[in-house]
Amino acid sequence: MTEKNVCCIGELLIDMYCTDVDVALKDGDNFKKMAGGAPANVAATIARLGGSASFAGKVGKDSFGDFLIETLEQYDVNTNMISRDEALPTTIAFVSLTADGERDFQFNRGADKNLTMADLSEDQILQSNVIHFGSATALLEGETRNTYLKWMDKASETGIYISFDPNFRQDLWNKNEEEFVRLSKEAISRANFVKVSHEELELITNKKDVSEGVAELHRLGADLVTVTMGKEGSFLSNGKEQEIVPSIEVKAIDATGAGDAFIGAVLYKFANSEIDMGDFSQLKEVVRFANKVGAVVCTKIGSLTALPTMEEVK
Repeated sequence: MTEKNVCCIGELLIDMYCTDVDVALKDGDNFKKMAGGAPANVAATIARLGGSASFAGKVGKDSFGDFLIETLEQYDVNTNMISRDEALPTTIAFVSLTADGERDFQFNRGADKNLTMADLSEDQILQSNVIHFGSATALLEGETRNTYLKWMDKASETGIYISFDPNFRQDLWNKNEEEFVRLSKEAISRANFVKVSHEELELITNKKDVSEGVAELHRLGADLVTVTMGKEGSFLSNGKEQEIVPSIEVKAIDATGAGDAFIGAVLYKFANSEIDMGDFSQLKEVVRFANKVGAVVCTKIGSLTALPTMEEVK
């Protein structure tokens, strides 16, 4: 692949983290506003490493929308395809951690669900040689879901490399896992590269064995699969060869955003290096690099704020 832009499509939202210790949301008084959204994190990772990345999504025509766009611009992400919704506010997620370690979560969905085909510049997206579809909220009910799957079809028809991360969040699906699995399988059938966690692999394929689960993703249509497995490393498969690529040992402080950083690092390499996608040894080097980027993120607090430069990774 020659050097080109990576376009990330999906949600951009406000995370309001309760900074009070061991409290339910109803008892929280202090909150910290942070930029959130898995595909936005992926775009920021690529740009932070020195690549070219654009983000396509929708926020409200409000102060939170201004904040999110300005934040991505600070990371040198192209924000030309962020639309502003006149009627719906910017999506906000409120999160606190209770004494038993569980999350108390409230999701106020707004503009991110209303991304239409008309909101996106076909010419600009088609100039990218990689399009990343980062899920989390994108597969929930709303116009964005239709736009998402239509664009996966369009990218497939035009031969653009498609990346997909289902990014399952239990809080968002609320016992509707069957719908999540159905939609994820639709997306996987359209994707070239699929990144899942070990838990997501088992949920989607109903197989506990990693090799068996990955084989099912290949059967669905994925060419290349990585399964992130924390400190154990990442399982890599191209359908013919497979191997666990070990991670580096770090003192982890906060794993927030590490998975997004991992996939951002993979796509950075795909877009900015002459990678022979049929050469398993080259693919292992890409995953080894991505493991390192994800590990560095774990040594800092936050998601965007923890993203390393290429110098830091080296």
